[in-house]
Amino acid sequence: MSGMSAAMAKLGSLLLEDPALPLHLSITELAQRAGTSPATVTRFCRALGYAGYPTLRVRVAAEQGRSSAHETWEADIGRAFRPDDPPAQVLRTLVNAHTVALATTAERVDTELAARIAAAIARSTHVDIYGIEGSATFARELQARLYRIGINAHAWGEVHAGLTSAALLSEGTVAIAFSNTGRTDEVIEMLSLAKSSGAYAVAVTSTPTSPLAAVADVHLTASAPGEYLQPDDLSAKHAQMFLVDLLYLLVAQLDFPRTTSMLAASAAAVSPHRRPPRAGRTPHS
Repeated sequence: MSGMSAAMAKLGSLLLEDPALPLHLSITELAQRAGTSPATVTRFCRALGYAGYPTLRVRVAAEQGRSSAHETWEADIGRAFRPDDPPAQVLRTLVNAHTVALATTAERVDTELAARIAAAIARSTHVDIYGIEGSATFARELQARLYRIGINAHAWGEVHAGLTSAALLSEGTVAIAFSNTGRTDEVIEMLSLAKSSGAYAVAVTSTPTSPLAAVADVHLTASAPGEYLQPDDLSAKHAQMFLVDLLYLLVAQLDFPRTTSMLAASAAAVSPHRRPPRAGRTPHS
């Protein structure tokens, strides 16, 4: 605490007095209790070596040593799977892994930056979206959503095709690259060429210091817990999909009448290919 700012030291004093506070207070509530901001709480957590407030809460819960399943779900976050875990434990740990990935991603989102990216997408003449192998799923998903609301978007999962498109970009275009590690050479190469062609370059990775983030103009962080079934941890993928959903909705908001009109038109176009609901069942059952 001696090396902390006054605001961070006050947070430290609060937690020394009542170590269970993070289990009962949101990040905003704790900040208010300390007379500071949520951003300062996040900096405090990182100064202690934690990724953010959700991770601090996890460690506090573990220290408290609570015993019931209802009370200790936070303490289970961060547990690795073991071969002798019963199915119920696997289920609980898996749910917690996904929960902490989404919560940490949401905590780290710079909403003003996300809004600026959405505005750039909305006014762009062309959007390229890059991703290789697993990350190609997110590229295709974002492309499909944006295209449906009138954005000239294209997804590229093969490096030669992606480089060809990147070379044709110019000012007024946007390039978005997905890579969980941020170290996939093909994706780095595509985004780098797109940026040199004049595109506004956006990286979505789990690591702000990754080579892909360094290439980009701006970066969004999708949290990856890192203690589970790497490298195929679906909680990390869901964190990336969460950011896909956020960008799509922020773009859709910018011209809501046009968005709703285009969604209605596309729904009507495919409706003849959908079977009607069976008698006695609601459309959503």
